[in-house]
Amino acid sequence: MFYNPVLIGGAVAWFMAQFIKVLLNLIKFRRFDMERIFGSGGMPSSHSSTVCAAATVVCRLYGPDSAIFGVMVIMSVIVMYDAMNVRYHAGVQAKELNIIRKELKNNKVLNEDFINKISGNELKELLGHTPLEVLCGAVLGIAIGIIVPVLRI
Repeated sequence: MFYNPVLIGGAVAWFMAQFIKVLLNLIKFRRFDMERIFGSGGMPSSHSSTVCAAATVVCRLYGPDSAIFGVMVIMSVIVMYDAMNVRYHAGVQAKELNIIRKELKNNKVLNEDFINKISGNELKELLGHTPLEVLCGAVLGIAIGIIVPVLRI
């Protein structure tokens, strides 16, 4: 029977992080948002939880001195750096561009047809993560990565 604890650990961590995002969104805004099930950004980082769970399972199975664990650590650092920096700042820029677009449209500075040609919809703003969101995702992933090989989920 097929059993790959690295894939299972990563998948369980991703699912748990997304479930927590939906739950926190429900508590904060008192409404269900379907986008939060698969959407990026928010608390906790599912990217961080996924790579940290996979890295933790690899560490438990092959040891911290294995080459594959080294690769997993490097990949995890790259993913978490990207989430906190590149994607986070892309979200900040999207928010500012949406404000500019709205102001131009409301003040009739530019023709509305021209503004709609730029983009029919507002840019997605929730793309990346704060350091706290990445840290919480990493902690969740490490915890799941410790549990998965023990429970043989």
